[in-house]
Amino acid sequence: MAAQLPDDFKCPISLEIMSDPVILSSGHTFDRGSIQRWLDAGHRTCPITKLPLPEPPSLIPNHALRSLISNYTLVSLPKPQPQPPNPQTLIQLLRSPSSPLEGKLASLDQLIRVCKRDSAIRRRLAESGAVSAVLNCVDSGEPGLQEKALQFLLNLSLDDDSKVGLVAEGVVGKVVYALHSGVGDSRAVAATVLTSLAVLEVNKVTIGSYPDAIPGLVSLLRIGNLRERKEAATALFTLCSFPDNRLRAIQFGAVPILIQNLNSGLERAVEVLGILAKSKPARDEMMKFNGILDILIRIVRNGSSRGVQYALLTLSPLCCYSEKMCLEAVREGLFETCVALLEDDNEKVRRSAKTLLQVLQGKRKNV
Repeated sequence: MAAQLPDDFKCPISLEIMSDPVILSSGHTFDRGSIQRWLDAGHRTCPITKLPLPEPPSLIPNHALRSLISNYTLVSLPKPQPQPPNPQTLIQLLRSPSSPLEGKLASLDQLIRVCKRDSAIRRRLAESGAVSAVLNCVDSGEPGLQEKALQFLLNLSLDDDSKVGLVAEGVVGKVVYALHSGVGDSRAVAATVLTSLAVLEVNKVTIGSYPDAIPGLVSLLRIGNLRERKEAATALFTLCSFPDNRLRAIQFGAVPILIQNLNSGLERAVEVLGILAKSKPARDEMMKFNGILDILIRIVRNGSSRGVQYALLTLSPLCCYSEKMCLEAVREGLFETCVALLEDDNEKVRRSAKTLLQVLQGKRKNV
């Protein structure tokens, strides 16, 4: 087996073997690409010593080290194999206040890669203090660091065994913070983390009890970009299977915002409306929205299979609750549309169409 490359060959910032080592005036050597990014970001101190650098900073090629790396690779590692990173080393780098931003980003990248497909590694990381180290990155104020930290937490949450533990370690509060204050893709990833955690019933209760969790998702539905609104709707759908969370979503104005999103093409919003329609306060809010019937009928006739299913699930309690809406739905030809859906390939669509037909049946004679 080939020997492992010495640590002195690795860049202190990227932790990768250097391909173009250069020396700073502090006497420390870095890979040119990594230290150049550090300087381009406006830093004028050595990443290791924190001592000031002259202006302009000089990067002196370290020909001796470059030659050593090249010769060592040729002699000792004719067929180099990638070495798996030591998770504890990466975690320590994240914890250290003196670690440069580039090093922390590189550490998070490696942690994300190693835990993405291996549940055993995810469990070990969750048990080794990685979560607390990564949580400090979520509210660090560095957008790139925040997004990668959230992606790492999302990977850890893939295993049901880890979901309760993550919540117990305070993940929800940090994720909700990112939901409100994140930049770039952080808000969308934060909503996805909440969806993943909320798969467990006990976590639905805990997440919903956070004062800013559901309001944050509703706000994201209102002001977010398309990806953020999709992820916010998915998180609300998952959380609102718990009745108390339905009432919270209604209280914070989710119903009209969901209808507006549905009308503008976000079909995922109808899934949340289908859940909320089980509640009388939600039905009252839906009835106030001018054009709600036309919007739902349009989804029934032109939506995806899942969209059709949830539009029917929304219409059934609305028509049962309101005789006026029921008569209007019959006049709009919804009865005939539901009859045609009894032949649909999707069993859930057929069942939902049959339920709505039973509601419409008695009113059809009065039209």
